[in-house]
Amino acid sequence: MDRDPMMIKNESPDHPTFPHVRNTGLAGQPAFAWAPVWQRTVADEPSPYCPRAVLQRQVDEAARRGLEFRAGYEMEFTVTPGHPGPAYSPHALIGLDGFVAAILHDFAENGLQIGQLHAEYGPAQLEVSLAATDPLSAADDQLLARQTVHAAAHAHGLRASFSPLPDLAGAGNGWHLHTSVRSNGKNLLAGPGEEGAAYIGGLLRDLPALTAITAPSVASAMRQRPGYYAGAYGFWGVENREAPLRYVLGSELLGEGHANVELKASDASANPYLALAVVLASAMAGIEDGVVPPEPIGEDPGTWSEAEREARGVRPLPANHAEKDEALRASPRVSGVLGEELLGAFRAVRASDAAWAAERTPEEILDAHRWRY
Repeated sequence: MDRDPMMIKNESPDHPTFPHVRNTGLAGQPAFAWAPVWQRTVADEPSPYCPRAVLQRQVDEAARRGLEFRAGYEMEFTVTPGHPGPAYSPHALIGLDGFVAAILHDFAENGLQIGQLHAEYGPAQLEVSLAATDPLSAADDQLLARQTVHAAAHAHGLRASFSPLPDLAGAGNGWHLHTSVRSNGKNLLAGPGEEGAAYIGGLLRDLPALTAITAPSVASAMRQRPGYYAGAYGFWGVENREAPLRYVLGSELLGEGHANVELKASDASANPYLALAVVLASAMAGIEDGVVPPEPIGEDPGTWSEAEREARGVRPLPANHAEKDEALRASPRVSGVLGEELLGAFRAVRASDAAWAAERTPEEILDAHRWRY
């Protein structure tokens, strides 16, 4: 091609003036720039496999209904060699001072806003929280942030792993997805009122199918263990960190508008555009149908007996590929978001991964995923 590569447009094929046009010169990789694009076919038609287009359709549908979504990611990752702990302590970051400083600098240079950066629960584990923004920018930011962290780690002789479960003994890495929705400028989750409750109810109703998209890999299923803040059972709770759907209250400090819902059954093996698209679709369907969620749970159902969980209607979320695929096929609200061609490709990839993993040990599976993301 004789075209100047900087002239290749990365605007929406259906929205030629859509503002999501980003060309970011990478602070940690000065010879490179980063730009999210819309996939086209060789006939210059919109591709049915374009994940950004899938998300854009849900954003457009929300606008048609007078709804505006906000989204932001908490990114957990482990660093090798990393910090020895203690968890959540600033002392743990002293040995990683240069790396942390590079993250702060490079994120700012790359146009990424951080809400928080700290040592996480697991050994050698860190977390970066990205500022909430519109859904398309949130998905873009997630990918750019990942690239930025990898470059900063490399520059300091480290390796960063975003794998859902880097090793069998340690804590898993989630990419917790926080979302909220506004109508006429009001956050419907503040309170929440009937529509905010229906938002939660819609997500809970479709949660088994959602996890097939938001936590899709074999390593994802290995991460979803009770007691590891990974969302092993299907329920919601108010500020309950073991709940796969955690309702985060507003506060006097941040305001009622800060209220949001955190999806913990989400990790870096998911495509962020598809993950956000299905979450938005399920939330909107919940509001449309007026779904009433059950009472929130403030405990860890993993400590209950089977009889206690059955009495409260708490069931395990899909724990392997077959269960996730079955849940996805059983939910047209979720599977229909992708479209026929993309859904077929998605299921084929996941089936191939599961067939590969069936012939490997858990250690071999985690070794193969450790540096993939």
